[in-house]
Amino acid sequence: MEELLSAILSALAELLFEFLFELFLEAIVGLIVRAARSLFSNAAFSPTFAAAFYLLLGCASGAASLLLFPHPIFHPSKLHGISLLISPILTGLAMSQVGTLLRRNGRETVRIESFGYGFAFALGFAIVRLISGR
Repeated sequence: MEELLSAILSALAELLFEFLFELFLEAIVGLIVRAARSLFSNAAFSPTFAAAFYLLLGCASGAASLLLFPHPIFHPSKLHGISLLISPILTGLAMSQVGTLLRRNGRETVRIESFGYGFAFALGFAIVRLISGR
């Protein structure tokens, strides 16, 4: 019974940490995109290109995170791989809420502050972390 409880708590802690880390990285990406927006004001990127860009940017961020956290913070649980689905969904929902709050306050949003693009970024991040086995 203790092993099952330990496995569940470990899986939840892993999901929470990955969610918060992805959310932090997406906030930084949002700030960078907002600052660089003036450079690309005339360029209109298609939604497909933007989704692929955020997926690849998430993969690159996941690879960079392996430099910061080369070993798993939490021991792999019996539910290994569940973060591939849950964490991107939670991160996409959180970024959607960030976009909603910004629009409600009259500020312009960037694409990563929506569910789809936030999900794509977090999915790329989670794929790299899962494939590395860390």
